[in-house]
Amino acid sequence: MATKTANVTARVHPEIKQQAEEVLEQLGIPVSVLIDSLYRQIIMTNSIPYSFSIPSLQTRDTMTDAQFNSMMSKGLTQAKAGQGLDIDDAFAEINKSI
Repeated sequence: MATKTANVTARVHPEIKQQAEEVLEQLGIPVSVLIDSLYRQIIMTNSIPYSFSIPSLQTRDTMTDAQFNSMMSKGLTQAKAGQGLDIDDAFAEINKSI
């Protein structure tokens, strides 16, 4: 077997690195093994082994005034009924989906 002598250097956000390494540690997979397997998948498939896409989240720019007003009205009704989340819980939910 050939000796591994090439290095890969990447800059990532420290918290992203930490979270990913915690998952890899739980799985018992060293980062170098993950990177090596990713490179091998790229070679085997001649592509990136997962897709990149832009989520189709509706924004204000894509809504009609009627759609926006309806959404806001629904949100106001929910807020008045106490069906919302406090700000910390809302951001925790958002962070889970990122």
